[in-house]
Amino acid sequence: MKIGPQYKICKRLGSSIFEKCQTRRFTVSAQRSEQSKKKKRGGSDYSRQLIEKQKLRLTYGLTEKQFASYVEKALESHENPQAILFELLETRLDAVAYRMGLAGTRRMARQMVSHGHLLVNGVRTTVPSYHVRVGDVVSIRGGSKESGLFGSISEKLKEFNSPSWIQFNLGSLEGTLDTLPVFSQQDTPADIGAVFEYYTR
Repeated sequence: MKIGPQYKICKRLGSSIFEKCQTRRFTVSAQRSEQSKKKKRGGSDYSRQLIEKQKLRLTYGLTEKQFASYVEKALESHENPQAILFELLETRLDAVAYRMGLAGTRRMARQMVSHGHLLVNGVRTTVPSYHVRVGDVVSIRGGSKESGLFGSISEKLKEFNSPSWIQFNLGSLEGTLDTLPVFSQQDTPADIGAVFEYYTR
């Protein structure tokens, strides 16, 4: 999916959703931009909702069509739509790989899956959107363990803390979706409530 100039997108959304923006330089620049915006007239509700929607969509690297499909499923569930949307996004294989610490960024996790480096229950899977279920085991393909991509993964993972819904075995380099992801606003870069306001306005 073609995204565009990441630095400009981060500034427009006011969020460091890409690794390129996770620097002190961006933080200082974003603060200056925010101060400048405050001097101007406040934005509309639509503008705020659009920004939150874009933050969440781009964080997970989804096309508009893919993201809208997840939102529709969440709304049709007749349960807590925010929790359901979070669950749908976080049970994608690329999201699970990222949360396990196998990849430093979500973008890298998508590439890792697409290139066939990961197995789900022992089966090579190349679809980033693959739905991981509770109890599924995600591991590194045998032929990929010796590649530069995973050369120092054991050392990196010693300092990594997976979320509560994931169990990871450092010895075997295997992770399991222990329970369904639990929604918490602090685990997302966007206001999910505003996202639903955008789609139901």
